[in-house]
Amino acid sequence: MADRGRVKVEQGFKRVRAYLHGELVADTTAPLLVWEIPFYPAYYIPEADVRAELLPSGRTDHSPSRGDARYSHIQVGGAVTEDAAWRYPESPIEELRGAIRLDWEAMDAWFEEDEQIYVHPRSPYTRVDVLRSSRHVEVEVDGVKVADSVRPVLLFETGLPVRYYLPKTDVRLDLLTATETTSQCPYKGTAEYYTLTIDGTAHDDLVWWYRHPAHESAGIAGLVAFYNEKVDLIVDGERLERPRTHFS
Repeated sequence: MADRGRVKVEQGFKRVRAYLHGELVADTTAPLLVWEIPFYPAYYIPEADVRAELLPSGRTDHSPSRGDARYSHIQVGGAVTEDAAWRYPESPIEELRGAIRLDWEAMDAWFEEDEQIYVHPRSPYTRVDVLRSSRHVEVEVDGVKVADSVRPVLLFETGLPVRYYLPKTDVRLDLLTATETTSQCPYKGTAEYYTLTIDGTAHDDLVWWYRHPAHESAGIAGLVAFYNEKVDLIVDGERLERPRTHFS
C-alpha cells in the first residue's frame, strides 16, 4: 500500500464495472483502491478500462494531497452527465496519474464481480461478524424497559460499537411506529427504521432493522437494533457506557 499524507493507494484485484444509462462506462480487473478519507476507499479506474467517451469540461479542482483534478463530462447513450469523471495527470501520487475517478453517485450501478454494490466500495480492512449469543440484553429509554432478550445476535463491525440485534418478540412493539426513513450500508444492506414513543415523547428513528440484509450479514434478518449512543443498554447486568459514534 502506498501512503502519501492522508491518501492511501492499494492495488485491487476484483473485477469492477460501472454502468450509466444502461451502458457500460468502465470495466476493469485492476482497480485502484484510494482512501481519500480514512473511513472507506474510492475506486480509480485505469484509463484504458474506461469505455465511455469523456469530454473535457474545463473545470479543475485542487487537492493538497492528490494535485490538480481535471474534470470531464461522460457521454453515453446520447446523454451527457456533467463533470462525472476526473483525473490527476500530474499528481504527486504516481499511481493516480493514469487513473480516472468516476463520480460514484452519478453512476446508475456498480458491480464487484457479478454482485451489485451500494454506497461505496467495500474496504478490505472492514470485517463484519454476526454471532448468536445467550447474553442477557436489556434496553431502557427514559427509564422505561423497551426490550429484554436472552437470545440476541451480536454484530461486530470494524471501527463501530457492537450492535445488539434482538428478536421483535422481545421488544415492546407497541411503542414502535414504522417511518419512511431508510439507509444503506455496503456490508449490511438497506435498513428500515422505527420511531419509539414513550409517554408522548417521540424518539425518531431510534430503532432499525434489515428486511433483506446482505449475505455476509444474513443472521440479522428481521431483528431490531437500538442506537447504543441514545439508549441505556444493560448487558448481563452491566450498564454499558454510551459510545460517541452514530452509524447503523
